[in-house]
Amino acid sequence: MKNMRKILCFGALSLLLGGCGAPNKQITSSGGLYEIFVVCPKEKWDGRLGDTIRSILQEPVPMINQLEPIYDLFYVPNYTGLVMRHRNLLTIKTGSDYAEPSMTASYDVDAAPQIIVSVTGPSDSAVVAYMSGHRYELQTIFELAERERAIAQGKKHYERELVELIRRKFDMQMQVPTGYKLRQESPDFLWISYELPLASQGFFIYSYPYTGKADFTVGALLARRNEFAARIPGPSDSSYMATYPDALPDLKHVRIDGRYWAEMRGFWEVHGDFMGGPFISYSTLNLTTNRVTTIDMYVYSPKKPKRNYLRQLENLIYTVSFPDDEAKVKRQAETGK
Repeated sequence: MKNMRKILCFGALSLLLGGCGAPNKQITSSGGLYEIFVVCPKEKWDGRLGDTIRSILQEPVPMINQLEPIYDLFYVPNYTGLVMRHRNLLTIKTGSDYAEPSMTASYDVDAAPQIIVSVTGPSDSAVVAYMSGHRYELQTIFELAERERAIAQGKKHYERELVELIRRKFDMQMQVPTGYKLRQESPDFLWISYELPLASQGFFIYSYPYTGKADFTVGALLARRNEFAARIPGPSDSSYMATYPDALPDLKHVRIDGRYWAEMRGFWEVHGDFMGGPFISYSTLNLTTNRVTTIDMYVYSPKKPKRNYLRQLENLIYTVSFPDDEAKVKRQAETGK
C-alpha cells in the first residue's frame, strides 16, 4: 500500500490509473470524507447505469450497528463550477468514440488532493457490465485515495509522545493523530482515545506470548480480546468493555505491506451498562519478541453515523511497522539463517 498510484491490471479489460498531473497547489479540494460526486447525463443517472453505480458505491458498510453506505453519492449533470474542486469525482461517458469499456483515474487535476475516476464505453450496457465486473476495484480506488490523504495528514500532525511510547513498549512504529490521549498503561497494554462531545474513537494495544498457529483462530483471538478489553472501565461501577456475545466476529487473514495480520470485525458492549458499537482488531506475530501484538480499534457514536470514525481508525493500521522485526526478517532472507 506504500505506492497507491501504481498501475493495476485486472485482466483483459484493464483499469489504468492515469497520469497524476501536476498538483494544483492554488486550490484546496472540497467535500467531506467518503463523498463522491457522480457526473453524467441525467438519463443515465436515472436509468440502469445509475442503479448500477448506486448498488456498487452505496453497498452497506459491514459490521456496523446501523445501515450506512460505503460512500455518500451526489449527482451533477456537468463537470463545472464548484464540482471541479471536489475531492472525489466519478465521470461516465459513452459513445462510438470508445471501442471498449475502460476505467482511468487522474489525480489533482483541478484541486488537491483530488481523484477523478472516468469510466467510458461504447454503450450504457457495456459500461454497466464493466462496472459490475470491476465492482471491487471501483470501490477500492476511492478508498485508497482517502487512505493516502489520511496518512499524509497524519505524518504532519501526530502525538509525538504517544508514538514514542508505542515504539518503546511494543517495538512498533505507528502514527497517532493529534488529539488522542493516553488513558491507561501497563507493561503489556495501552489504551488511547480521542473523545468528542457525542462520540469516542479509541484503540488499545496489547501483546502476549505466542504459543502456535491456534493463537490466530477466532476463538483464541476473541478470548484474548475479552481478557484485555475488560481493563477498559465503563461509566458505572464494576462495568467494563466486552465483546457482544450474540454475534460472532468475522475473521479474515490479510497482508498489509507484506506482513500477515488476522483481521477481526465485530461489536463491543459494556458489561454492566448500556453502551456499545463496532470494533475492528488486527493481530500479528512479532518474530523478534515471539509475541502476538494486537491493535483493537472501537467507536462509540450513539447519535451519529459511525462509518467515518471507524475508517479513520482503520487507516492507522497502514502506518504500522515493526522496524526491528522487519530488519531481522530481511537478514534471515539474505543469509538463509
